[in-house]
Amino acid sequence: MIRFTIVTITYNAERVLQRTLDSVLAQTYEGVEHLIVDGASKDGTLQLAEQYKAKSDASDSGHKVIILSEPDHGIYDAMNKGLTQASGDYIVYMNAGDFFPHEDTLEKIVQHCQLSELPTDELPGVLYGNTDIVDDEGHFLHPRKHQPPQQLSWRSFRQGMLVCHQAFYARTDIAKNQQYDTRYRFSADVDWCIRVMKETERMGLRLCNTNMVIANYTEEGATTKNHHASLWERFRVMAHHYGWVQTVVLHCWFVVRAVISRISFH
Repeated sequence: MIRFTIVTITYNAERVLQRTLDSVLAQTYEGVEHLIVDGASKDGTLQLAEQYKAKSDASDSGHKVIILSEPDHGIYDAMNKGLTQASGDYIVYMNAGDFFPHEDTLEKIVQHCQLSELPTDELPGVLYGNTDIVDDEGHFLHPRKHQPPQQLSWRSFRQGMLVCHQAFYARTDIAKNQQYDTRYRFSADVDWCIRVMKETERMGLRLCNTNMVIANYTEEGATTKNHHASLWERFRVMAHHYGWVQTVVLHCWFVVRAVISRISFH
């Protein structure tokens, strides 16, 4: 059976964590390892996590829940801790407040990408899909602005992060060799996804588009709160992978496109 490692990063996330935990517990697919990596929360986050673990352990879900709580050096340091401990075939980050859209989301991913029919060394390097944006209460707002292309490659991210981090499943053996670069404060996830896709191409593996919404993302967090710093850092990531000239030209086009869009709207 193909196994998924779901990593949930938390810090004082008591208010939004429960819907994430509930959505993982509700997954009908049995091959789930859930790593909760907490940054030594001071609220009720750990209590919720422990209650969830007890409930999961007592159920017949077949899920394995592991909780790690200790101080870290930021979210990407915490993500690296989860990556180091992951033992599933695929790893995905479903952070506090984010959740699966349906109880059979993982089952449908396995079926659509025909994962059960493939030998381990032929499994796709990346599984990906669409994302819906929800508000701080978990209510649907709109589909994510960026939509994944039918055929994704590492070059696709020249147009921006077309696949949300929560809808990007990396093959764990590839991902473990591509640790998050903690020198980035806001955009290490963009850099990580690009490097995972580059390695996938180098290995001659495919990327499987699930062609469905596989994550609900709460549009809140460090990147949203530090928008300008995040944009500059993302520019640096893109310049590193695609070259400065191409990145500058593309960003000029982004500005023109935004102006045209506003004129058309009015």
